Amino acid sequence: MTKRNKIIYWIATLWLALGMTATGIVQLIPMKEEAEMIQRLGYPLYFLTLLGVWKLLGVIAILIPKFGLLKEWAYAGFFFAMSGAVVSHLAIKEDASTLFGPLLLIFLTVVSWYFRPENRKCSSN
Repeated sequence: MTKRNKIIYWIATLWLALGMTATGIVQLIPMKEEAEMIQRLGYPLYFLTLLGVWKLLGVIAILIPKFGLLKEWAYAGFFFAMSGAVVSHLAIKEDASTLFGPLLLIFLTVVSWYFRPENRKCSSN
């Protein structure tokens, strides 16, 4: 792995981890704005807890060494959660500004996944 690719990987991964941690914590804290948003999107309130816990566990999975298969699941989960957020906001015709966060996190997920080092990939053995 080239130095350039390592730098790209770590920048994307750390920003992804920061974004997912921040949004995961916000979803676990009973904030009025989050509750209103999730209900406006048509989801039950307990969905916030599920998303928050999954995001925090996913961050741990992508940051710890080894466990390639677990990392693959975490990346997939991030991609599904954020693409689901984009589709949910589009479905109720919310302002385009609501798409920035989820789209940025999708981008960081894909970049981090693509540039991950060999020792962080799922082994084919």
